[in-house]
Amino acid sequence: MLLVVDNGSVYTSSLLECMKNLGVDFEHHVFSKVSQTNLDNYSSIILSGRRKNDIQMNVINSKLILHSLDKGKSLLGICYGAEILALTLGGTIKKMTSPRHGLHQVQTVTSNPLCNGKIAAFESHSYMVSKLDSSFTQIASSDDCKFEIFQYGRKNVFGTQFHPEMSVDGRSLLEKFSTIK
Repeated sequence: MLLVVDNGSVYTSSLLECMKNLGVDFEHHVFSKVSQTNLDNYSSIILSGRRKNDIQMNVINSKLILHSLDKGKSLLGICYGAEILALTLGGTIKKMTSPRHGLHQVQTVTSNPLCNGKIAAFESHSYMVSKLDSSFTQIASSDDCKFEIFQYGRKNVFGTQFHPEMSVDGRSLLEKFSTIK
């Protein structure tokens, strides 16, 4: 079963609807309630985006990332989820010169299990991952974001700077992620 962690993104309802439409066996919990759940019940985790910064949210999401790595679980960080993934594992983020919103072309640069070629990705962020630890692999980039999609080592731990739940190509990426074991 997959756990969707709700970090307060305006797109979380779209993410949940997308997972339902894909027929994925999942549960979702608000980040502040995750500590009350048994993480052993989940084989994979999706960290949603967010609206505002919250220290407790950052701590909980970082713990989920470390738990996933320790237990060999698949993880997908979306937007904020990708940013906290990078920060937790030695990367950095920076404020963009102007916010990015709407559909943008993303180009894969490395073979991976989630996507290939050019994909239309829905962006909605004003920060971006600016540097990754050497354990990460860049999977896709765009004109404004070097790390649109990235992977931690050979593990099934990924980040997407964009919101895959908001585009057809992105929903395909979510479907592929949901089948990774």
